[in-house]
Amino acid sequence: MSKPRARDLGLPFPGTPGPLNAITDVPGLAVGFCTLTDPEKKMRTGVTAILPRPGKQPKPVWAGQYSLNGNGEMTGTHWVNDAGYFVGPVMITNTHGVGAVHHGTTKWMIQNYSDYFTTEHAWAMPVVAETYDGVLNDINAMHVEPDHAIAALDAATTGPVEEGSTGGGNGMICYEFKGGTGTSSRRITLGGQEYTVAALVQANHGIRPWLNVLGRPVGQLMPEGALHSREMGSIIVIIATDAPLSGLSLRQVAKRAAIGIGRGGTPGGNNSGDIFLALSTANDGPMPQQAEALLTKQELNNELLDNFYMAAVEAVEESVVNAMVAGVDVPTVKPEGKTCHAIDTVRLQALFAAEADQPKAKLARA
Repeated sequence: MSKPRARDLGLPFPGTPGPLNAITDVPGLAVGFCTLTDPEKKMRTGVTAILPRPGKQPKPVWAGQYSLNGNGEMTGTHWVNDAGYFVGPVMITNTHGVGAVHHGTTKWMIQNYSDYFTTEHAWAMPVVAETYDGVLNDINAMHVEPDHAIAALDAATTGPVEEGSTGGGNGMICYEFKGGTGTSSRRITLGGQEYTVAALVQANHGIRPWLNVLGRPVGQLMPEGALHSREMGSIIVIIATDAPLSGLSLRQVAKRAAIGIGRGGTPGGNNSGDIFLALSTANDGPMPQQAEALLTKQELNNELLDNFYMAAVEAVEESVVNAMVAGVDVPTVKPEGKTCHAIDTVRLQALFAAEADQPKAKLARA
């Protein structure tokens, strides 16, 4: 049975979410997981797959990338920064799994886009990102293998997204609570057209004293069970939209992930890889190598994107909290003998319920 999400607890997040309040509210986008758990092998890890354009034909996915702090990896981003697009899926795993996931994803792309790779001088450059799960998983055992990436891709669906200890988020810690995969979405209207802006995070960052939830110092109010004295993690943020945005505009959207995670309290610690990618599923079309000389694309006016920026900030902020409230208690493997606790959702809910009742009490006394 799934746990309540942050909004279900009464946390008053701003903005209007989509029907799933997930990255899969972006039409057509699919998410899949391969989750690997075996306590005897000290295994708690996995792979997350995001397919912006499911199908058998490779097509450009318009994108922009930004790194708040570069102590981490996201492959393929040199080309994103130069060309404004990538091809294929986005994958997230653990730090030592990047090579295996890259290999498996490349194999999947060659097989899935077989006509293109057979007839063209094609190359695969998948986007693979990581965060470190070595506290809850024997990361040096390199449990993640290429077939696990293929399994995550084959499991991709457009429905609800499982959060917490799933896929690449399985072994992750957030503000010293159990972290992992989290997602959220926002609906906005511009020029008479409704669009979706959504985020998926692999949250593995922050230390307890930093944690704020909607401005409340939750980490200071719940100090029990802290694991670290300094930052030891990272966060990957993927922001997706169906709005027609250029690569330049998408880079500006990706930057706003820094504000979204900053609302949770992190300053972007030196040991944290805070790496963000924003993508658009709009402007569906052929590979540039197969297109005509003159390309015609729609693009929203940059001067009117402030609401998009706010939607991205809100979706990222809520995604991180969703990752934590989905958590369960997990034993550590390095060092052994400790427990990474899930955030106490009863206390969290009570904190916001008490504050919600305060104006009513003041009004009654008046």
